[in-house]
Amino acid sequence: MLALLVIAFTGASHAADLLQGSREPSVGIGSVPYRGHVTEISGRATIVDGHTLWFPQNGLEVRLASIDTCELPQWSYDARRHGENAILKPVPCGPLAKAWLKRSVGHARVSCVVQGNDGDGVPRSRCTVNGRDLALEMVRVGWARATSQAPAHYLAWQKHAMSARYGMWATYVLDMDEWRAKAADRTLSRQPIADFNLLAERGLEISPPFEDARRHPPRTDR
Repeated sequence: MLALLVIAFTGASHAADLLQGSREPSVGIGSVPYRGHVTEISGRATIVDGHTLWFPQNGLEVRLASIDTCELPQWSYDARRHGENAILKPVPCGPLAKAWLKRSVGHARVSCVVQGNDGDGVPRSRCTVNGRDLALEMVRVGWARATSQAPAHYLAWQKHAMSARYGMWATYVLDMDEWRAKAADRTLSRQPIADFNLLAERGLEISPPFEDARRHPPRTDR
């Protein structure tokens, strides 16, 4: 499983800079919902998960708009089988989504435009690095799902990623909202079998392998 890395930022050159608004954010990870008036923020950011960034200098957490990703403790299962009785291989889809977002950001400055707040008060933002849309990048490589409010070009790229079986689209993965509603254990020590059991009682089938499995002809003994 991929190590979950955290970048420590020190020195003035790594500060996150407020571009608009007069109120200094005071929200931290796991603290009270954001109530500030900042509409843009730019600076070095730590990656929290596949769709969340943390600007440490100003204590501001932002979430990428128009996408959703596996939560860090969430597992999916590789759809490829080798032999009739092969065991499905667990895939740490949450850590892999985080790793790709971290790769996309690198050591560059991130620029975010706040578009509103999610239900938990975290600012929902359109974020870019060197002009590249981070949310679209996550959709393009298959480690994020576009939401119903996503722009049309997000949905087009998602269709391509699903067709190519990129990222989580090559796995049996539980819909993120369904996972949050059903997962009792959300710690990083969560075992793959827990998500295997959730998949067995799934309400939604969002990835192509589910449809592929239904198309397989029933086995007949020779």
